[in-house]
Amino acid sequence: MSETVQTKYGQLAGVDCGDYVAYKGVPYAQPPVGELRWRAPQPLKPWEGVLEATEFRGRCMQDDPAGPPWDKDFYDDPSYLPPATEDCLYLHIWAPKGAHGAPVALWIHGGAFMGGYAFEKEFDGAAYCARGIVMVSVEYRCNVFGYLAHPWLTAEAGTSGNYGTLDQIAALRWVHENIAAFGGDPANITLFGQSAGAMSVQTLCSSPMAKPYIAKAILQSGGSYGTGLHRDMPLSEQEHYGAYFAEVAGVKSLEEMRALSANRVLTLIPQLFQKAMPEAHGLFLTPTMDGKVLTGGYYDLMDEGFIADIPYLIGCTKDDILTTPEMDKPADDPLYQCCIAFSHKLEDLGRRPAYMYYFTRDLPGDDLGAWHSSELWYTMGTLDRCWRPWTEGDRELEARILDYWTNFMRAGDPNGEGLPAWAPCDREESFVMELNV
Repeated sequence: MSETVQTKYGQLAGVDCGDYVAYKGVPYAQPPVGELRWRAPQPLKPWEGVLEATEFRGRCMQDDPAGPPWDKDFYDDPSYLPPATEDCLYLHIWAPKGAHGAPVALWIHGGAFMGGYAFEKEFDGAAYCARGIVMVSVEYRCNVFGYLAHPWLTAEAGTSGNYGTLDQIAALRWVHENIAAFGGDPANITLFGQSAGAMSVQTLCSSPMAKPYIAKAILQSGGSYGTGLHRDMPLSEQEHYGAYFAEVAGVKSLEEMRALSANRVLTLIPQLFQKAMPEAHGLFLTPTMDGKVLTGGYYDLMDEGFIADIPYLIGCTKDDILTTPEMDKPADDPLYQCCIAFSHKLEDLGRRPAYMYYFTRDLPGDDLGAWHSSELWYTMGTLDRCWRPWTEGDRELEARILDYWTNFMRAGDPNGEGLPAWAPCDREESFVMELNV
């Protein structure tokens, strides 16, 4: 049985899942193909009749999913691994039945800005619907398709790069315009994301193009101040790497570059990295300071108080992406320390400090510990999809985390009846909530 809603662009039919309805593969912009490749997302065109939003669409163009430890947890089931395609600007909505004015949670997936997708095995909105939250997840362009800049593109549009971030902003605006039809409150949208998804959340909270639509933010293993995963990428530098792409592609004009097949563009990425990495010293296909999406560096914008003045929840895992086994954790954990610095900076700005967490549960089944992304099974309520031998303690931790997250999404405060008290991470006590069984 399907459930139909009326959006600004036309009618959508979703899948009746009992207590909630799932709307899968909802378009939020025109497909970025042909002449729309390497352009800002273009407004969606209205459609006639009822659009069946009952199946997930393909993931953005990317290589095969990441290796250990993610492959055996998140990418072990081929039924959750769709084909890659340039036609990827879709979002997915899980809406509780009978909802009216419900909080909205907009999920942005991680993947180093190189890949990932919004309906991976570990992602789902059912647990949020059970707690009265409308959840949305968004696909966006990654890697060369999402973040290539080039002087040719800048001459054409006045700027270039940031297409993936512009996709996220277009999706956020779509949600703001249409989510009331699904029972959500457009004035109460919480952005949340992990890794590059959390970095995207901080980017949007720092962007004049997105800030007006954001009520709260949760940053999982990616938000930071002072140090961390962010890098300030000037447009001129991103254009420099883009010139390398044109060189390895053997093209002499923008027309020739756009005429490349999507698969050809994808196969050129290793050659681009071979040329650019000696200078870039790390990931470079990332959000760019273009004067529009980002008007300055991440930490400069915080110093200036330009980041959105909203409630924040921030944290990381014990064995996160910047840690080594020799470290004295959390004292030497750079991601942990820059999350604390983020919260303290908010207080210095005269704002409420963030609520900070530290996920320390060593996942059962192997000796990899609390690795980068390992908390996603808990924050999404999807333990039952995983092969690991979970304990009752894990299921209690899953429920506790979901209660904290959804309480925050409602009111900007994770605390609630029956939960251990969670204080903001201020300079006086620097309280951090440890999340473990």
